[in-house]
Amino acid sequence: MTFMERLKEAVESFGLPRLIITGFLILLLIAAPIVGADLPTQISNIINRFSWNGILVLAMVPMVHSGCGLNFGLPLGIISGLLGATISIEMGFTGGLSFVMAILIATPFALIFGGLYGWLLNKIKGGEMMIATYVGFSSVSLMCMMWLLLPYHSPNMVWGMAGKGLRTTISLEGYYLEVLSKFLQINIGNLSIPTGAILFFAVLAFGIWAFLHTKTGTAMTAVGSNPTFAKAAGINVDKIRLISVIMSTWLAAIGILVYEQGFGFIQLYMAPFYMALPAVSAILIGGASVNKATIMNVIIGTILFQGIVTMTPTVMNNMIHMDMSEVIRIIASNGMILYALTRKTEGSK
Repeated sequence: MTFMERLKEAVESFGLPRLIITGFLILLLIAAPIVGADLPTQISNIINRFSWNGILVLAMVPMVHSGCGLNFGLPLGIISGLLGATISIEMGFTGGLSFVMAILIATPFALIFGGLYGWLLNKIKGGEMMIATYVGFSSVSLMCMMWLLLPYHSPNMVWGMAGKGLRTTISLEGYYLEVLSKFLQINIGNLSIPTGAILFFAVLAFGIWAFLHTKTGTAMTAVGSNPTFAKAAGINVDKIRLISVIMSTWLAAIGILVYEQGFGFIQLYMAPFYMALPAVSAILIGGASVNKATIMNVIIGTILFQGIVTMTPTVMNNMIHMDMSEVIRIIASNGMILYALTRKTEGSK
């Protein structure tokens, strides 16, 4: 095999779209110091954003494997995590313990919501992604009322004048702010690596990889590849699909808690409304398809998506010397989302 044939095979294996996006990200990284941006700081931002968003993208994997499609109902899991976070603070837990308790409290909500969500998806096989979108949107709208009506009393969360109803944004100062990011953190000049958050992602990613190699995980892959054959082989298709949806919902609940500890705030009301789209886009850009996804797709996709979204506004701002970062960020992120959704039937070869 000649060098050109090997190169062509490598490009086809990696995927031309991902190669172009990777090239663009490398170009932005090269341009950053030229236009006056601090490169170590920008690399730190990409790594931090990867650590915040990685588990939300990982939440896509179980449902893709079982044939339930991309989880546009991710806000349902996010709401479970938000309930865990707010109840943990309401109960008076502080520091790292508040993070642990938030996970423990969020888990039963994720199991219940995921179970109901999975039951619904089993009733409408073939239209999962459309129904998932409406489930996600409607659950966020319902919770907009519930955040006002639920009996929270913590002065750190409720509106000051009214004394009831949760604020739109709740600070995590004194609670689990950067509880993972600061754990074993590596600082080299302006380069900062949130070791704890990356290790936490690695543990969950390994757990999903290991699960997919168990008997149940193999059955899940079989259901996603050919449900008719799986049923003929004696696999309970509905049960396997239900397990995948519950797993995805639970991972989303954990994912939003990890996102919050890095971001520093709990955001309620309409904040989770569009959070499924960046996660869906990241895994598609990473090379996944609607019925095949790997841990490597999650890692590559999250780095590429967050890298472009982080670097584009910084480089452009320094080039044109105008503060248009938010406008450019919206254009870049929505452009990546639009592009990714047009590639949803393509996967890595």
